[in-house]
Amino acid sequence: MEEIKVFCPATIANVSCGFDVLGLALDSVGDEMTVRKTSEKGIRITKILGQDLPLETENNVAGVAGLALLEKSAYDGGFEIEINKLIKPGSGIGSSAASSTGAVWAMNELLGKPFSNLELVQFAMQGEKLASDVAHADNVAPAIYGGFTLVRSYEPLDIIPIPTPSELYATVIHPQIEVKTSDSRKILKTTITLKQGIQQWGNLGGLVAGLFKNDYELIGRSLEDHIVEPIRSILIPAFDDIKANALKAGALGSGISGSGPSIFALSKGEETAKKVAESMKETYQNIGVDFDIHISKVNSQGVKKIA
Repeated sequence: MEEIKVFCPATIANVSCGFDVLGLALDSVGDEMTVRKTSEKGIRITKILGQDLPLETENNVAGVAGLALLEKSAYDGGFEIEINKLIKPGSGIGSSAASSTGAVWAMNELLGKPFSNLELVQFAMQGEKLASDVAHADNVAPAIYGGFTLVRSYEPLDIIPIPTPSELYATVIHPQIEVKTSDSRKILKTTITLKQGIQQWGNLGGLVAGLFKNDYELIGRSLEDHIVEPIRSILIPAFDDIKANALKAGALGSGISGSGPSIFALSKGEETAKKVAESMKETYQNIGVDFDIHISKVNSQGVKKIA
């Protein structure tokens, strides 16, 4: 195989209580990428559709992630990459992660799969480092593995796939403003109280347990963030109203998707997820905020071949 076209899923990171360690992949929204082998060494990004992003390899997250893979590979040639960028940068649903993971997953396929999923996550993290100054894995891990993933440890890197209840749906609304991950990290505090820590890891444990047990009520009451959300939510228009109205519409819980400005809600069943979407739409329409909205099952596969 000399060429491959892949779907690179959008992702929700943090999932309220799991800052930098928990994430999930979406099924209905993502980028598309075509990667082909070349005899010329290195990586060339030849085309980007949809967004104005750098073609220079060292300035593009897909290029940087790909170079990290090439450095560890025995392959003598190189790759060309074309990106159809359908996820807006700064949207909070893993735009940089989609490009980073799509590149390394496709390259690995073309090389006969010499690298494990864990190694692919490590390569893709270099793209995240370029985008946000921090090599975090909570977006790239679910994009590679699919479903929910927990980053149990960064040193050494330890990724734990978590089962997803079959009726779990995500609704994500993106107000049309951009919040750069690097900027949203700068406003966070570097210390927390013991009380905050106890609340947060209790909710994280509860959420993971709820996913394993298919306990939707436990999932819902665990979707609380006492550390990051109170700070980042001030950057997001009508955040409290969106969240309150989503709960009234039947959502299990909601919060900030990644670093924002997107807001996610999890629901049991597609019908409820659609009602939540209508509540979110109405909230922003009433105050004149433009938005995109997505309703999606959790993507159990991650990056996948589409041609």
